[in-house]
Formats: sequence, structure tokens, C-alpha cells
Amino acid sequence: MRKILKYSFYDLIRSRWSYIYFLFYLLLGFVLFFLNNDVSKAVITLMNIIIVLVPLIGTIFGVMYYYNSREFTELLLAQPIKRSSIFLGQYLGVASSLSLSLVLGLGIPFVLYGLFRSDAIFDFSLLLVTGAFLTLIFTALSFNIALSNENKIKGFGYAVLLWLFMAVIYDGLFLITLILFEEYPLDTFSLVATMFNPIDLSRTLILLKLDISALLGYTGAVFKQFFGTNAGFVISLLMLFLWTLLPIWRLVYKAKRKDF
Repeated sequence: MRKILKYSFYDLIRSRWSYIYFLFYLLLGFVLFFLNNDVSKAVITLMNIIIVLVPLIGTIFGVMYYYNSREFTELLLAQPIKRSSIFLGQYLGVASSLSLSLVLGLGIPFVLYGLFRSDAIFDFSLLLVTGAFLTLIFTALSFNIALSNENKIKGFGYAVLLWLFMAVIYDGLFLITLILFEEYPLDTFSLVATMFNPIDLSRTLILLKLDISALLGYTGAVFKQFFGTNAGFVISLLMLFLWTLLPIWRLVYKAKRKDF
């Protein structure tokens, strides 16, 4: 698996799209840290971009890599190599290259500006951690979609639909539900619904750690009581970890039983 991981990783690192992805975050980091004296404001701006862009890039890259390397994958399947090693190696190669571009692209400006000595280092670190989790999650989901659909058009369509649902539609349905049932106690429902969407969960974690939950009203107070505690923070990270593990498990399960 390590050899396949190294091949996939170096193959993507040499890709021009990886350079573009890295340079985008590098320039974005330099511009935001230059324009904002308050690091917290820069983190909020970065969060709004990362929460939407990272899942989209992870989804598209995962689907593209699977379909483009399909012939090479079939060649590997003819060798005495475990199927789980092949697909896990490819997945980890894609996810690690994207995560590295994100962390280095934003981390270099943060270090060069000397902001690692500031109090905002924890907030910025949490931003990078959640960004890496979102990359791992949506890359795994995209591999599952591609593995389940032989047709490239269907695969791309389902992948974009998944991102659109998680990033936009889910929030709309969540808000409509809160409005329709506002007369009922929805504290537990709000917490559970937030955990069922990794994008919302990541956004909530970052906002609460920036201590601006008062802007979120009553819902923010409820979230603060849970996510603001150490136990709630640990549970949230465990949920992101679970969101990562489940698609990987299904990826291995599907690969072992798929007829190529």
C-alpha cells in the first residue's frame, strides 16, 4: 500500500492543479494577513472560503483521479496485490496531497508573518485541522461515488450533487425545520443535525472557538453549552473522525466485492 500511496502522492504533487491549489491558498494567506491586523478576522474569512472550497476540491479531485487512473488500477488488480491496498493507497495519496497543499499554503504566510507567537495560533490550527478533516471526508466520499458508478457523467453528477447538498441544501432544510417547529424544544435536534453534516460541524467548531457565539443568538448559546466544553470539543472531533472512517470502510468493502 505504501508504494501505491507514494506513487499517487508524487503523481498528484507534480500535477499543475496541485500547484494552482497550493498557490491559491498561499496568495490568499498573504493577502488576508497583510490586510487584517486582527488574526481572528482573517481566520473567519478563511473559514468561509475553506468550508465551501475544500469539500468541493476534495470531491472533484477524488472523482477525477479515480476515473483517470482506471486503466492503471485494472493493471494493478491483475497483480497479486490486495484490493484494499490498491484503493486505500490511491485514496490516501489524493487526500494527503490536497491536505499538504492546504496546510502549507496557509501555514507559510502564518509563520512568515510571525503570527505563531500570537494567541490566535489555536484558532488557526483548528482551522487547518478541520480543513484536513474535510479533505479526508469528501475525498473518501468521492471515491465511493466513483466506485459505485461506471459512467463518468453520472459519477461527476452525483459528486457535485453531494457537495451541493452538504454545503447548501442541508442548511436550507435545517433552517426550514427550525422555523416550522419553533414552538417545540429543538436543542437536541439542532446538535444532532449539526453533527450529521461535517461542513456544519466544522463551521460551528471554529465559530465557537473564536468566541463570537453571541452573534448566533439562542442557537449559538445552545451550541456553546455543548461544543464550547472540553467534552463537546472532543466529541465533535470524534464525529469528524467517524465521518472519515465510515466512507473509508465502505470504500474497502465495495472494492473487495466489485466485479472489475
